[in-house]
Amino acid sequence: MSAADSRALLWLRRDLRLADHPALLAAADGGARVLPVFVLDEQLWVRAGEPRRALLAGALADLHARTDGALRVLSGDPRTVVPAAARAAGAGRVHVSGEFTPYGRGRDEEVAGRLAAQGVEWVVSGSPYAVSPGRVVKQDGTPYRVFTPYAKAWRQHGWRAPAARPRRVDWAAYDGPHVAPMPDMPAAAGLPTPTEAAAWRTWRRFRDEHLADYARDRDAPGTDATSRLSPYLHLGLIHPRSLLADVAGRRGAGVHAWRTELCWREFYADVLFHRPESAWGNLQPRFDRLAWDDGPDARRRLGRWQRGETGFPIVDAGMRQLAAEGWMHNRVRMITASFLVKDLHLPWQWGARFFLEHLVDGDLASNNHGWQWVAGTGTDASPFVRVFSPLRQAERFDPDGEYVRRWVPELRGLPGKAALEPWNHDAPEYVQRMVDHAEERAEALRRYEAVAGDDG
Repeated sequence: MSAADSRALLWLRRDLRLADHPALLAAADGGARVLPVFVLDEQLWVRAGEPRRALLAGALADLHARTDGALRVLSGDPRTVVPAAARAAGAGRVHVSGEFTPYGRGRDEEVAGRLAAQGVEWVVSGSPYAVSPGRVVKQDGTPYRVFTPYAKAWRQHGWRAPAARPRRVDWAAYDGPHVAPMPDMPAAAGLPTPTEAAAWRTWRRFRDEHLADYARDRDAPGTDATSRLSPYLHLGLIHPRSLLADVAGRRGAGVHAWRTELCWREFYADVLFHRPESAWGNLQPRFDRLAWDDGPDARRRLGRWQRGETGFPIVDAGMRQLAAEGWMHNRVRMITASFLVKDLHLPWQWGARFFLEHLVDGDLASNNHGWQWVAGTGTDASPFVRVFSPLRQAERFDPDGEYVRRWVPELRGLPGKAALEPWNHDAPEYVQRMVDHAEERAEALRRYEAVAGDDG
């Protein structure tokens, strides 16, 4: 069979784009016919909340149109479905972008083995990261556990230039077993437009209007000064390497701060790669003995936190933004997480699961290790003593109460800083504070000190 007559199955995962796509470039090499497929894996679909499912559905619909209608959605277990599709299509190669989550790695290993038994080549090109997990290690070959030295090594390592776009792709539609209808999930109000073009528009707007001042403005939730790219990065509608290339040579505090935030995403992916058990278990084993609350009362407190009815305006504003938009400002993510684990003494896993169910950008590595950073069980050396005061955080990052009033309508009658401390003003419609922060801070520190010296 000549190269022009050959068929290559392109199994798309977190790479739903056409630009800067090494796996697509490799699949189209030599004029092969490219059959694009996406497997609707129930293991992942049922764990994603409606915002992520809606974004995925929209992204698949857009990519279907941009592949001349060739993209097919398959349904079932990828370990069975992908080898069956390769066999039915007569494909000699299956092309993918690398995957690094614990589930993805195990799944891919099994698929590759079954394909090899069929005589089908498994070709991995690229990954969802500028620097793939496992590439940046210490001089002795061990992985980094602290962000700052990792970030320095990450910058020194550098990244490849964006992949060229194929001059021509001979798209072909796979119409064998396991083909399913395209998922139909209407996007809710407030969700981002789920297209590659929208991802680039979002980036360029941020780059041109906010990047220079990002270091100064990024922590203020009342301003639209962050990139809002996380949902697009999660699904691979845009690649971080493309963004880094677009600001190559630029200097300034804003550019440095933004690159650092992108590096956090890659750091957490690297930590999870080396320590897969840390997806849901404490990275630092000594905190397995940390006392968390449980039982009916704990669940009731969890419910109030989830609904944004804690009586602390900045916390409630964040939780209500999450419910309305499937997104929350990163500073407020830290504040709401700290409140759950250090004021309510509830396990970080409870909050991490809730976030993953509701965030449109829900990413296992970034979400769960971000929660561990706040909880004090993760990569930071001594973060448990860092207990965020909801009031002090609001005073610092939302001093005029703009963000709070936007999401907590009961407080819109309170001007300025009054909205941050309604217990000192007349706000009869707003709930009373559910805890005394000073008391719970002391209790959190007491629990930490009980296990701090235990090395596990």
